[in-house]
Amino acid sequence: MAPLLALGWHALGSDLSHWRYLAGTMPAALRNTMALLAGVGLLVSLLGAGSAWLVTAYDFRGRTILSWALLLPLAVPTYIMAYAYLDALHPIGPVQSTLRGWLGYASPREFRLPDIRNMTGAVFVLGFVLYPYVYLTMRSMFLTQSANLLEAARILGAHKPEVFWRVVLPLARPAWAIGLSLALLEALNDIGASEFLGVQTLTVSVYTSWTTRSDLGAAAQIALTMLVVIVGLLLMERKGRARQRFANTQRMQPMRPRVLRGLPAAIALMLGLLPILVGFACPVAYLSIEAVQRLNGGQGVSNALTRSLSNTVLLALLATVVTLAAGLMVAWATRTLREAAWRQPVRSIARVASLGYAVPGTVLAIGLFTPVMLIEKALGELMGGRSLFLMGSVGLLVSAYAIRFLAIPIGAVEAGLTRVPVSIEYAARTLGARPAHVLRRIHLPLLRPALVASALLIFVEAMKELPATLLLRPLDFDTLATWLYAEASRGSYEEGAVAAVAIVLAGLLPVVLLARTDLSYGHRKQ
Repeated sequence: MAPLLALGWHALGSDLSHWRYLAGTMPAALRNTMALLAGVGLLVSLLGAGSAWLVTAYDFRGRTILSWALLLPLAVPTYIMAYAYLDALHPIGPVQSTLRGWLGYASPREFRLPDIRNMTGAVFVLGFVLYPYVYLTMRSMFLTQSANLLEAARILGAHKPEVFWRVVLPLARPAWAIGLSLALLEALNDIGASEFLGVQTLTVSVYTSWTTRSDLGAAAQIALTMLVVIVGLLLMERKGRARQRFANTQRMQPMRPRVLRGLPAAIALMLGLLPILVGFACPVAYLSIEAVQRLNGGQGVSNALTRSLSNTVLLALLATVVTLAAGLMVAWATRTLREAAWRQPVRSIARVASLGYAVPGTVLAIGLFTPVMLIEKALGELMGGRSLFLMGSVGLLVSAYAIRFLAIPIGAVEAGLTRVPVSIEYAARTLGARPAHVLRRIHLPLLRPALVASALLIFVEAMKELPATLLLRPLDFDTLATWLYAEASRGSYEEGAVAAVAIVLAGLLPVVLLARTDLSYGHRKQ
């Protein structure tokens, strides 16, 4: 809570000298942000819900592969997607050069495709990367829907489209809301893709206000506006479904997919392949070709890129250890403190500790400045001099990552602890084991799968994090994400492909794990 409280205090307590600047940038940035969220929300809903229904309600050749391959765009960060398409679709890039050769044109002045550096391009890039959030949640909901409800609607005279719109989608609305919220939070956190594509959002405004004008007050007030937008979206969605009630029938029978053959099966396969090709296969293939050409051309990998790789791995490992330890501590406290007086406060603290994932990286970074400066001042007074241990250090970055990703281990460990019977703990305590001994000998071995999965997710998320890293990194300290951002900002794409491929390969690890889990779950349900 310290960064958020400091953000509000600093924003409300600042003078009005920067309001002239805010009056010129805030309305346009707010309009762009709302337009971007609306466009991305519509696109991810169409792609996610449509693909989830396609692989759940229909059975055709290639359906099994599609069911997990539709998750692959999660491995591609938004800024890498924008980087790849900007380079590939450049007027003198490979795509447009090939098209001009086929059509007989000699130069970009005679023929060129529309520029993607606009709002439409930003919606396109973010939508095809973030739709798996909606796909994953809605597919799980579709798999658990009872076939009896659908059959009852058909008996009452509803046609297939009417069954889908009046029964299937309303029942899946909670899952849609969760997936859409995650996608919109990721879109709001984005800074690289929006800036590359020329869209001035609130996130970009926060970054430019601090980096170009060193105006903490303006940055804090724009960040506070972002928090208002986030809370408003969540409250609107929750109010919209406040009066809805859902009922489950006993012995639910999952719906059986309809078998498709021939032309309908081919059309279904092409529809399922479209988001995979656009959101993963095409950009990753292009980046891989560019990276291989650079490595085979004798140019190799520069020392700066090697240092960025080692910095990224070190930072991700530190963030993983700290975040995992903090998440385990919070989740274990909610498990062990069962007294009536402590249960609700501890649960409330755990929920508050999990809110960091809903805070964009730029907002979190701006909010951290004030508490860190107060800590630095206190340390300086104690040591009799000036202290700069935290500001601009790796420790500050690790702290920001821990706050941002703490929800991952808390949720995973809490889910794992629910599978451990309380009687086992009581038996160990009866035999004289202390709580720490119970945690080490009983809980940790049983929680090993949840801890490993959480560590993997935290590691990859830390490798991909861009906004917080840009604002809080030490001087002359680059990660793969910031290296790629700097290369794209300068218009130099030579070495960026190597860094982009490394980040994508790291992002594939949790996606493969998630796909295996989701696929086995779907097989059990069917």
